[in-house]
Amino acid sequence: MMPLVCEIIAVGTELLLGSIANTDAQDISQGLAEAGIHCYFHTTVGDNPARLSQALAVARERADIIITTGGLGPTIDDLTKQTVCEAFGVPLELHEGTWERILSFFRRIGKPVTENNRRQAMVPVGGVVFENDWGTAPGCGFQAGDTHIYMLPGPPKECRPMFANCLLPLLKSLTGATILSRNIKVFGMGESAVEDMLRPLMEKSSNPTLAPYAKEGEVTLRVTASAQSNEEAFRLTEPIVAEVLALLGGAAYGVDVDSLESVVLELLEANGVRLAAAESCTGGLVSAKLTAIPGASRFFLGGVVAYGRQVKENVLGVPEDLINKCGMVSGEVALAMARGVCKLTGAEIGLGLTGLAGPGGDGSNVPVGTVCIALFDARDRSHKEVTRNFGDERGRVRTMASLTALDMVRRHLNMI
Repeated sequence: MMPLVCEIIAVGTELLLGSIANTDAQDISQGLAEAGIHCYFHTTVGDNPARLSQALAVARERADIIITTGGLGPTIDDLTKQTVCEAFGVPLELHEGTWERILSFFRRIGKPVTENNRRQAMVPVGGVVFENDWGTAPGCGFQAGDTHIYMLPGPPKECRPMFANCLLPLLKSLTGATILSRNIKVFGMGESAVEDMLRPLMEKSSNPTLAPYAKEGEVTLRVTASAQSNEEAFRLTEPIVAEVLALLGGAAYGVDVDSLESVVLELLEANGVRLAAAESCTGGLVSAKLTAIPGASRFFLGGVVAYGRQVKENVLGVPEDLINKCGMVSGEVALAMARGVCKLTGAEIGLGLTGLAGPGGDGSNVPVGTVCIALFDARDRSHKEVTRNFGDERGRVRTMASLTALDMVRRHLNMI
């Protein structure tokens, strides 16, 4: 059986204006993969019947399933149902059960029902109706020839649960298959280097497939398999996942993990040690990443934002003569900060970060973008220091510095 192809059409002028983000398409795409359905196109159109009709005409030529979001409300610009049904030659009729639910809703909130609310209870003749337990506008759908068309409300708090509880089970019954993806997270190698190393494996892989996706500072390698069950798809991914991990070595920090900071916290727990951070140029970004995870306080004791020289000296105990001799952006000062935060908090492992994030210089010979990072292990007084230059864009410098510091902890605890 050939895999089914779906196109998502989001309806709403506010999406085109950038007033809101199209999170519906993301949620639905993830569910389609779970159902074994390929999503090749996301289309967005405004509240305009002519342009929506054009989008539908294109979609029916290239997709087996069309899912629309938005335009099911009671106002004059909510024209999705009328336009979709006209495009496929399917009439609308009043759905008594839905109309009664709408009447009950307005009685419950003590507001009068207006005639335009009745439009929300109009559904395609002979189609399926998805009752809306999260709002008023029902979802609905029908089949026209070989094409399945489903319409969902636009607000994410309605669209997400309606898709998961009503439409997704129906879609799974159409396919009897699943698509499963495994994500290998990589730090310390750029996308081009990763792709060059893995290109032969990517070219020979068909099911599963292997593809890289980059974001700032990291690369995700997605291994995707199609099978009749999640268990079978998982088994298909295992050999490629193992081969990729062997090729990447320590650059791969996890498979199907949330983030680098979540891996660091797991390693801290596994090793029974606690971490603290002393940050200058990153301004507490390392601490923010760790404390965004619930339960982090068990193994992350805290941090000091030692932005000024006085805080480095008076709070962390960095010697004045060391700063005079080496400069504030130096490996020596970063290490003294790491030692100082361990002494201050009682943590077994300390991080020290100091650098010049830019865009301007500080009058020294230190190039903009230079960051010195040190790790100190109070258990055996061992330490590691690195100096990197992350360019002249302030946000990138801070992000890369914080991730590099976290990766130092990961590698240290893994003894990489």
